[in-house]
Amino acid sequence: MMDYEKFKEEVYKISTIDLSAYKEKQMKRRLDALIKKHEYDGYDAYVKALRLKGDIYEEFITYMTINVSEFFRNPPQWKVLEEKVLPYLFDKAGSKNIKIWSAACSTGDEPYSLAMLMSKFVPLRQINIFATDIDKQILMQAQTGLYNSKSIVGVPADLKAKYFEEVGKSYKVSDEIKKCVTFKQHNLLKDPYPKGMDLIVCRNVLIYFTNEAKDEIYHKFNQALKNGGVLFVGSTEQIIGYQKFNFSSEQTFFYKKQGESTFM
Repeated sequence: MMDYEKFKEEVYKISTIDLSAYKEKQMKRRLDALIKKHEYDGYDAYVKALRLKGDIYEEFITYMTINVSEFFRNPPQWKVLEEKVLPYLFDKAGSKNIKIWSAACSTGDEPYSLAMLMSKFVPLRQINIFATDIDKQILMQAQTGLYNSKSIVGVPADLKAKYFEEVGKSYKVSDEIKKCVTFKQHNLLKDPYPKGMDLIVCRNVLIYFTNEAKDEIYHKFNQALKNGGVLFVGSTEQIIGYQKFNFSSEQTFFYKKQGESTFM
């Protein structure tokens, strides 16, 4: 019977997702739950189903990637972004627009939050946020822009009134905010990174990767940023030894590519 090492090889052939970069214990637990759900007899039968690239494959991609998100998650960090980081980036850019990448954006809560926050600084027509995720189904959900009340609990009242519409028991993001975000499928471990970013936001995702994979991603994030650009990470993702990635620590959870003045 196929073992986990062989399964990882087959998954990579099918999806180009490298499961070796994910913490094995956690991934195997999620995988075993899927196999049990469909009553497959081990990895062999499951791989055969994945090769068909049908509903089982799409479910696998969704289930094996992590999609837990909410608007303005960890509000104090968004306050730092609003009061210190964005003013610094706008001042640095002068009259030019700043380039923002929401990496591993999940259901779109984060890039839409960014667009709403940016609207306090510039007109919506000047906002264009690049948002990526590995999961195609999640990106489709993000583009729909429909959320439950729990997801939007952290949205400030004025922004909620301005940019959300109630649809039954759900809330829909306004079309004017949706136009500010460009979604694209992207694999952080495999695909080329965009260049010339002023701000990269990647939060509550890298905790699921191995240390080796995280190191590679941090290096690539640094290369994707302009000099003085900022990386914004999640509450459990402080970068140990950030200096080796050519970052300086300006505020907790915010790292600046070395070479520019501080925003403190």
